[in-house]
Amino acid sequence: MDGITIEGLGKGFGGTRVLRGVSLAVAAGEFVALLGPSGCGKSTLLRCIAGIERPDSGSIRIGGREVTGLRPSGRDVAMVFQSYALYPHLTVEENIAVPLAMRRLSAAQRLPFLGALLPGTRAAQDTITRDVRGAAEALGLGALLSRRPGQLSGGQRQRVALARAIVRRPAAFLMDEPLSNLDASLRVQTRREIVAIHRSAGVATVYVTHDQSEALTMADRVAVMQAGEILQVAPPAEIYADPQDLRVATFIGSPRINTLQAEADADGVLRVAGQAVGMRVAGNGPMTLALRPEDLQPAGAGLPAVMEGMEFLGESLLVHLRHAVLGTPLVLRLAPEDRDTLPPEGEVALRFPLGRALVFNGAGRRVAVHALLSAPTLV
Repeated sequence: MDGITIEGLGKGFGGTRVLRGVSLAVAAGEFVALLGPSGCGKSTLLRCIAGIERPDSGSIRIGGREVTGLRPSGRDVAMVFQSYALYPHLTVEENIAVPLAMRRLSAAQRLPFLGALLPGTRAAQDTITRDVRGAAEALGLGALLSRRPGQLSGGQRQRVALARAIVRRPAAFLMDEPLSNLDASLRVQTRREIVAIHRSAGVATVYVTHDQSEALTMADRVAVMQAGEILQVAPPAEIYADPQDLRVATFIGSPRINTLQAEADADGVLRVAGQAVGMRVAGNGPMTLALRPEDLQPAGAGLPAVMEGMEFLGESLLVHLRHAVLGTPLVLRLAPEDRDTLPPEGEVALRFPLGRALVFNGAGRRVAVHALLSAPTLV
């Protein structure tokens, strides 16, 4: 079965453009996370896929069908929201059964008392009960089927919402920040469950989040969105190590990637505060040198920095510094046992491996880097 294909999707509200020609392909069985800050358009994109919002331009295909003009009920998608959207007067079993009852029973068969007497009702209800209990068991809800939402914890309610989505066996799953209301430990457990559900269902899944840890740990590919545009779509490891846009590089990673103003001369030789850093780049003019905190290391010579403080995080040590000339803040991540490689205070020189250095031009686009053996190097 085909997945989801979006081409040139545009959407505005009043004079504000929320989506700007977005294109994205999600293969059948693929899990794609839409990652971006609040207000970037990711939830609007998801609502357009679901049919809740109608795009101003572009097209949407789900399972090989053109669905751009279809109502939500005709798209064969299941959506899980940040709010659980459960019926408080129904039991867990009845909540999970709602989408199946709407699809498998006629309006007359759904009538209280009389509906049960109509031909075919009993057989349809038996299949609904079997499928509901199968979905509930898969999410550890078997013992809670008779409870109502008010008797459940937040994590249990979210599982009910997930069970109600998977029981339909839709062509696609759409999830809009489903873990935002859960505490930290429950998020880790539930995101594993969501991935397991996705794998067993084998359908295209689009997962909206602003939490990069969710996107990087759950998704097959991550689509980074900002200002109504998708900046880059790639596997999590590639998004982190090989960003093609400065906005992607600065959004992904915690602590944030270090960025230093740099300048490339007519020959492409890169300098930071007038100091050659051992690289030649494609192009000239203003550049940005970006370095992950784990890629900086104390050395006898290199980028001049001034110590400002440390944070002990258990498995690592974050060292806060400032470039001695530019005054730009820098963060260095070390193993706790490497604390002795730093002076107690004052200046320290920092080196970095050339292969891990990221350089972006004035437009924020990635440029190629080559070693410059004839110049002093910081690598």
